[in-house]
Amino acid sequence: MKFRDTHSQPTSELELAPMIDVVFLLLIFFLVSWQFARFERDMDISVPAAEETSEEARTVNEIIINIQEDGTVMLNGTEYSQEQLLSRLSVIAGIDQDQAVILRGDSKAAFQHIIDVLDTIKKAGIWNVAFAATTPEKS
Repeated sequence: MKFRDTHSQPTSELELAPMIDVVFLLLIFFLVSWQFARFERDMDISVPAAEETSEEARTVNEIIINIQEDGTVMLNGTEYSQEQLLSRLSVIAGIDQDQAVILRGDSKAAFQHIIDVLDTIKKAGIWNVAFAATTPEKS
C-alpha cells in the first residue's frame, strides 16, 4: 500500500486580493449610504407626534428642510436665510416643477418660523410639500 507524501503537495495560500476587494466595496457602500442619510435626519430636531401618520413612498430627489427651535433653517447641513433659501429653491423649481420638499420643524419651534419657510417655498414655485411627523409613543 502506497501512502501519499503530505510534504510533496504544495500548500494552498490564502488569496488576499478578493478579500481586500470585498472589504473595500463594503467600506464604499457604508460611506456612501452614511453620507446620504446624514443630511436627511438632523438629530437636534424632534418633530411633533401625530396620530395619523403614514409612511409615504419616498422620491429620490426630495429636499429635506430642517427648522430648528430658534428658527434656523438648515438645508443639507448648511444654514440659509429666507432670501438664500428662496434663490436656491427657485433654481431647483426651474429645473423640476414637481420637486418634493419635506419640512421637518422642531416641535418647540414657533409656528411663525415654519410658516415663513412655507411662504418661501410657495414663492419659489414649489407645490409638493409634506410635513414630517412621528407616531406618538405608547406608554
